[in-house]
Amino acid sequence: MGGKISLIDGEKFIYLLELYRALHPEDKVSTEKDIADVTIRNVITDNMYNDLGFRVGKTLLILIEAQSTWSPNIIIRELMYLMQTYNNYFTENSVDLYASKKIELPKPEFYVIFTGERKEKKDYISLKEEFFPNAKDLQVDVRTKILYDGKKGDIINQYVSFAKVCNDQIKKHKYTKEAIKEILRICIGKNVLAEYLKSREVEIMDIMTALFDEDEINRRYLLRVKRESLQEGLQQGMQQGKAEAQYTIAVNLLKSKNMSITEIALATGLSVDEVQSLSNTI
Repeated sequence: MGGKISLIDGEKFIYLLELYRALHPEDKVSTEKDIADVTIRNVITDNMYNDLGFRVGKTLLILIEAQSTWSPNIIIRELMYLMQTYNNYFTENSVDLYASKKIELPKPEFYVIFTGERKEKKDYISLKEEFFPNAKDLQVDVRTKILYDGKKGDIINQYVSFAKVCNDQIKKHKYTKEAIKEILRICIGKNVLAEYLKSREVEIMDIMTALFDEDEINRRYLLRVKRESLQEGLQQGMQQGKAEAQYTIAVNLLKSKNMSITEIALATGLSVDEVQSLSNTI
């Protein structure tokens, strides 16, 4: 599913804390009050936005992306999200980067929740390994931890299960309300985000319908682009094939020496200059 339902709408800090504890079970002290949602949204311009970002106190910054299709480019995007999030942090806290005193920064952590199918399951992907594997003096690197599932019952595990149910039902029912109803029925029955889904069923139906409409539009657009590209490729291939045939016929006629260059040009549709050039090569 291209669009995503945020698991933190409504009582978002409850879910953020639950997610944070799934990532850092060793922290028993932090509470909802210590968490700040710093997701880049850009509601005015359709520019940079990420899936989820939150800060824990002033010491930790967590950026999370969800992917159903594997793409190493996520590392580049997460690096861009980090810089934008830091920039927002500097503005909000009036941080002077040109001051002589070293500033304090929340430590970044990068995660990708991968819900697709993949034989090779890496624990991490990095900028260096993916894009500069032979570089010995790379001065910057970014490492992203890949999450394929959480511990049974935690919010990561439930999100992955929810995504898989979505994908299965979309394959079965396409982008329809029937698919949405089945997704909700199955997930609630399996206790996957059940409390959240039951309390917001009407709202989620509306959100998913909007997302389905958006995904269907995008799908049709991609299909049209692919179809146009295929048609263009076929046309180019036919033109190329026609040109090759013209040159082959011209070469054979030149070798027979029964026709003049002008006559061969008229017979094949080539220009006199093109036939003359071929003649010089024989």
